[in-house]
Parts: sequence; C-alpha cells; structure tokens
Amino acid sequence: MEQLRRYGYPALFVLVLLEGVGIPTPAVSAIVAAAVLAGEGHFSLPLVVAVTLVAAVAGDNLGYLIGRRAGRPAILRWGRRVGLTEARFARAERFIAERGLNVVFIARFIDGLRQTNGLIAGAVALPWRAYVTRDAIGGVAWTAVWVTIGAVTGGNLGRIRHWLTHDELRFALAAAVVAGIALWWYLRRRRRPSGTGGSPRG
Repeated sequence: MEQLRRYGYPALFVLVLLEGVGIPTPAVSAIVAAAVLAGEGHFSLPLVVAVTLVAAVAGDNLGYLIGRRAGRPAILRWGRRVGLTEARFARAERFIAERGLNVVFIARFIDGLRQTNGLIAGAVALPWRAYVTRDAIGGVAWTAVWVTIGAVTGGNLGRIRHWLTHDELRFALAAAVVAGIALWWYLRRRRRPSGTGGSPRG
C-alpha cells in the first residue's frame, strides 16, 4: 500500500498490465489496496476503476500479441523464468481447447490462467476479435468485483453511495454501456447462421 501511495496510478497500471503478459505481480492486492486508499481520499474511485480496467485489457492484449508473434516454443523458453512451465502451459491450453472461446471470460477469475490466457490465446491463434470481446467483458466483471471488495474492506460504503449519486455516475453508466454493447455484439454473432447460403441473386 505504501508503494501505491508513493507512485499512485502508474504503479497500479503497471502491476495490472504486467500480470496480463504472464509476469507474476500482486495485481489483485494492488487493486484492493487502491480502492481502500480511494476511501481514505488518496485516490479517486472512478480513476481506480478506469486504470484497472484499461491496464487489464491492455495487458491481456499485449500478451495475445506476444503469443501470436513469438509462438509456443518461444513462450515456453521465456516462461520458465516466471514459473510458466511446459506442464502449466499444456494444462491451460487443454482447458481453453475443451471449453472454447468462452473460457476467456472466466479466465480472469482463475489464478494461473488469468496471467497466461492472452499468451495462450495468441499462441494457439484464437481469432483476435472474438478474444478481445470476451476479454473486455471479463475485464469489466473482474474490475468491478475487486474494486468493490476493496471499497467494502476499507469501510467505504458511504463514499460509494456518494459516488453513485454525483457526476461520477456518468462514468459507471458509460462502463456499463460499453460492456452491454460488447455483450450484445457477442451474442448477435453467436446467433448469426454459420452457413454461407443466402438468398439467390436475381
């Protein structure tokens, strides 16, 4: 918490971002601590939400890019330095293969998979558009859970009520709208017929 007080939002951003590329960091602890500090007046709660969400999605997509460009052998060679062994990678790879793209959403809530899902998704060449949509929806849910836990832990319910009844509500509504649009787009694509046969041209 002292590091967060000293370095502020950049420290929170870097810790969450690095976790998305497979580097173990105390990202969850940092989010909870930042929410507590927001209750004490050191941080802005809307900014904690924004920084966490942007860093989480950016980190996972950076991991995806690394996985896509480097490939499985390079990731395994580099991953041993941060605890990403071939056995761990293979387990996570099987988990994604068995459950399909929707596992990307819940990956954030599974320790080990949260840090590596972007790398694996890129390495196995999951379609980026499908990946980023699910990852963003998961990021919204994950951010909301840990910021709320931090706020409640810090006894900041009064501050949350104040936040929700003032201008910052627009920020929360905007985040909800973005998540809703992403979810609508995803469900619409799932309902779209997979066949290519359309109406004949006249």
